[in-house]
Amino acid sequence: MPPSRAPAGSLPATPSRPSIVVLHDEAAADGRADAHDVLHEAAHVARALETLGYVAAIEPVGLDLGGVERALARHAPVAAVNLVESLGGRAALIHVVPALLESLGLPFTGCSAAAQLLTSNKRLAKRRLAEAGIATPETWRPGARGGPWIVKSVWEHGSLGLGDDSVVRDAEGVPAAIERRRAEWGGDWFAERFVAGRELNVALIAAPDGPKPLPVAEIRFDAFPEDKPRIVGYAAKWEAESFECRATPRTFGVERSLAERVTRLALRCWDLFGLEGYARVDFRVTASGEPFVLEVNANPCLSPDAGFAAALAAAAIPFSEAVHWLVDDAFRRRLRPAGSA
Repeated sequence: MPPSRAPAGSLPATPSRPSIVVLHDEAAADGRADAHDVLHEAAHVARALETLGYVAAIEPVGLDLGGVERALARHAPVAAVNLVESLGGRAALIHVVPALLESLGLPFTGCSAAAQLLTSNKRLAKRRLAEAGIATPETWRPGARGGPWIVKSVWEHGSLGLGDDSVVRDAEGVPAAIERRRAEWGGDWFAERFVAGRELNVALIAAPDGPKPLPVAEIRFDAFPEDKPRIVGYAAKWEAESFECRATPRTFGVERSLAERVTRLALRCWDLFGLEGYARVDFRVTASGEPFVLEVNANPCLSPDAGFAAALAAAAIPFSEAVHWLVDDAFRRRLRPAGSA
């Protein structure tokens, strides 16, 4: 169980002040802002853990899983905070670290390996959503007609490779657009029908009494010219001085009826994908008010300037309290009988 809260400090782990390891991706050598942001995220979480009475040890994770095991053995943690979104820059391996932690029997925050795999593969996630009767944009297939469409990475998050030219006017242009992205970025790409309208998201966290939805956020595009696609591309997320970043403010004033509707859908996604710890569900909403689930993010960023922290602030939940909930949830899952929901 968690220790009593103690002031932050640099003392070694003790029975009354145990260690928790914060695992994060090795920062990419190419200097991309999204890759390096995880260093700020890990430091932010570590500070919260220290205020809760833990010794926080930050460990980067790459393709050497043996090194991860040795680091865990060295720190002898009571739990791990899993912030890993890729291994060796490959988001398709996002599920490997939770699978390792599961095999070691070490409690960890966030979703299981199975949930990470299913939600991170956007094509698999969309198939599961459609089978459950939850509206999600149509996936492009040969023979599809009309448009517009938007080209996305199957695995990568953080809007990698997403820009204005990701929106393709008609179905005939999709194959070439997919090939251009594959040549530039590598990996697997697909396209889905572009839903014009509002962009909302719902963050959820495993509170002591069950999954708690946070206030519904909306990304505004009011300053965008008429001919500019209303999307949250890479520049909007990571290039602080860009027009896209400055012109896409986040607000929390979504009207009650729509907020309640997307919140119910987000909770359905929590159950459908077996989510745990925390997550975020992204939506597009048509002019007639119909919401479509774009993505289910089982490992959203916890940096102080990211959307999850903003949603916590909108709910008046201190970040350290949220981290406390996540750690408590990890311990509860460790004690849960095998096979129980």
